[in-house]
Amino acid sequence: MKLDILVFGAHPDDAELGAGGTIAKEVALGKKVGIVDLTRGELGTRGSAEIRDKEAAAAAKILGIAVRENLEFADGFFVNDKRHQMEIIKMVRKYRPDLVLCNAVEDRHIDHAKGSNLVSDACFLSGLVKIDTKMDGEERWQEAWRPIALYHYIQWKNLNPDFAVDVSGYIDKKTEAIMAYSSQFFDPDSDEPETPISSKNFLESVKYRARDLGRLVGVEYAEGFTVERLVAVDHLGALL
Repeated sequence: MKLDILVFGAHPDDAELGAGGTIAKEVALGKKVGIVDLTRGELGTRGSAEIRDKEAAAAAKILGIAVRENLEFADGFFVNDKRHQMEIIKMVRKYRPDLVLCNAVEDRHIDHAKGSNLVSDACFLSGLVKIDTKMDGEERWQEAWRPIALYHYIQWKNLNPDFAVDVSGYIDKKTEAIMAYSSQFFDPDSDEPETPISSKNFLESVKYRARDLGRLVGVEYAEGFTVERLVAVDHLGALL
């Protein structure tokens, strides 16, 4: 299956928090979108890997994405090395996305920047024909593939975006997908330990940060992204 957009997240719920509105909008526009989670989030204070597996599947259904996979890297301990890069390369070559979205370039959680660098490096390497890969159980070697563009969504830190996507009609769908992770976010009846993302303030921040960015670009709600290299457009009207 060829995807238009492949979204990577270090943990289940990263993609929803950083780009859930954009994902929902692209799906509504007819694009084929997939998510690859690098870890199962097994070191998270609340919930468990098994619970988060179920929550990720529920969130995927809400967003209407075509596919979701988990590479089961070690939460907190994966690194940007050949072994991990090769697994990302296999995913990129498997789905041949035109566009890749991935973690923030800088953030509070160490896995976010690590995941950002890992995916970025692997997307470049995926285009080199002398790197041989094949999926487990497959006899056929994969063809080289490099996405046209790679963008980083914004997470905990208030990074300055290079561009913003209008998600005004999709903020409720984003919120619904986030709340599929009921073990992780605000629940007044939960007796789980408190974490930085389990507070009511954090949950509310998802919407008010999107509203504030929307204010800056003249829409109701928006999600911001950063770029690594210059973005080209066909004509000025494409920027409107």
